[in-house]
Amino acid sequence: MVQAARGIKLLTLASWPAGVEATFLGAYRRGEATLPRIDYPQQDFSHARRELDAVAREADRDHPLGAYLIDSARSWAIAAELAESLGTEAVTAHSIRLYGRPDEALPGNGPSTREAARHFISIADELDHALLAPSEQVPISATSLWLQLQRALDDFFDGRVIEVVLDPDLISKAAAGATRIRLRAGAAFSDYDRDQLLQHEAFVHSITALNGREQPVLQSLSLASPRTTATQEGLATFAEQITGSIDIGRMKRISLRIEAVAMALDGADFIEVFRYFLNAGQTPADSFGSAQRVFRGVPTTGGHAFTKDTVYLRGLVGVHTFFRWALQQQKLHLCRWLFAGKMTLEDVIRFEPLFESGVLVQPRWLPPWIKRANGLAGMLAFSLFANRIRLDAIAHSDDFVDL
Repeated sequence: MVQAARGIKLLTLASWPAGVEATFLGAYRRGEATLPRIDYPQQDFSHARRELDAVAREADRDHPLGAYLIDSARSWAIAAELAESLGTEAVTAHSIRLYGRPDEALPGNGPSTREAARHFISIADELDHALLAPSEQVPISATSLWLQLQRALDDFFDGRVIEVVLDPDLISKAAAGATRIRLRAGAAFSDYDRDQLLQHEAFVHSITALNGREQPVLQSLSLASPRTTATQEGLATFAEQITGSIDIGRMKRISLRIEAVAMALDGADFIEVFRYFLNAGQTPADSFGSAQRVFRGVPTTGGHAFTKDTVYLRGLVGVHTFFRWALQQQKLHLCRWLFAGKMTLEDVIRFEPLFESGVLVQPRWLPPWIKRANGLAGMLAFSLFANRIRLDAIAHSDDFVDL
């Protein structure tokens, strides 16, 4: 399966050429903007799909590893179909199969992902910006952040295990692999960005890949397969939350992307989505980058979207709920084992006997916050209780007098 899936790198294959941004923004400033047209190289993953189908056929669904192989192989096969369809309308359907839609309900039959996104956007818009600390408003250059992150990571690993590099062609502001974190050269970052990158990219995405490589039986746990995206991004965003590294601005950016995906599916084209981000307060460069994420691999004419950004809130709610359940069931060890590789919440539950027997090894590296079991349990215990208090039952500010 690893051999078959090795070349199916969706985000790389769906990336736009570096010069498209400058061309579009220059034309937009002149009032001459037109929809970007991207020519994607034709891909043929027919051999990989046959190999993946063979893996799924031969694996034993009744064994935890067999179930994992079947689900993973089928996920990669969908990703291969998506890659072969780049630039066409078919990408949207494949993307929805992998990542879902904005109108899907959150775990626990709660509100939809889009409704949750609108909630966070409205909270962010109501924030009194006069309350922001001076340090929250001072930009940090990519070069400065590069030095700060590299020093923090070298201290954590007691050596050069992960390298931080500057990449002028990166679409997002940052991206992480097992041994390398890339920052977009020329981008401006904030105080929160620094902590978010450390907790989100390094201490989740990179660490789970590194720990997956340590598995003697299942090294495919080092691969970021599409089916693990929601749990990976949910765990990474949860890490930001529990360490106090996430700010309402970050929640708004995540939520704006979800709303933009919904707009694109409803018919908005690239320029309309770009203007949506502009009107929400993003710079032209950031607005282009955000709109580009929505239209990766799909026609820019509207009615189509690459829906990966919908997993962030859904994944966060799912992981937070899982951690609370684990505390309630006295299974917090499952939360630690999530870092042993890139897996889903379902995977870590069915892998429990394999960890206990030593077939799967426990994670070599863990972020500091999850090592401190007492602190984690304290936060989750409070969360379990606080969720029983209904804010709609506290109708007026006078109700707080007796609290």
